[in-house]
Amino acid sequence: MNVLYLRENPTYDGSQLRSHWTYDHLGCQGDAIVYFVGPAEVQPEALVDLADKRQGDFIRAERMLHFLVEHFGVDLRSMVLRQRLLVCIAADVLRERTTKVVERRGDDLFIDDRKLSVSIATVSPVSGLIHLALNVSPEGAPVPAIGLGELSIDAVPVGEEIARRYADEMGQVTLACTKVRWVT
Repeated sequence: MNVLYLRENPTYDGSQLRSHWTYDHLGCQGDAIVYFVGPAEVQPEALVDLADKRQGDFIRAERMLHFLVEHFGVDLRSMVLRQRLLVCIAADVLRERTTKVVERRGDDLFIDDRKLSVSIATVSPVSGLIHLALNVSPEGAPVPAIGLGELSIDAVPVGEEIARRYADEMGQVTLACTKVRWVT
């Protein structure tokens, strides 16, 4: 699995959550996890989460650590499970860097009842996609939020660690699938 850091600071607006975004923007083919730091501004009409869209929710933060994941040839259930795995890995990495309690509630992370993350998993006809973002500076967020800055955690090294651990885990899953025999 490719691990890529995008040095640009684009605004995540939801349009990046599509098939072949990594190939179109970075020339990288195949399964990948890309991470970058930038603002988030996702309007209700661009939301993938239908419940959030129906409620008129939106995503906004001054700065977030974004992860875009693409896996080819997978179904939605597999992507939701991979999303949960990515969120668990992020929680583990953050727990190693703060004395605060990092709580996972489904596919989101909270500290002191303030939201630290947003995430979604979806599929296209050719691939499964995940967007996970951790607040760095949560100013503008529509809910009580906390950011990595308040925790004195540097976003880029944490992004690298989370992305690498996820890629390693996916590699181990693939290897585990190759070492078992089928049963009748």
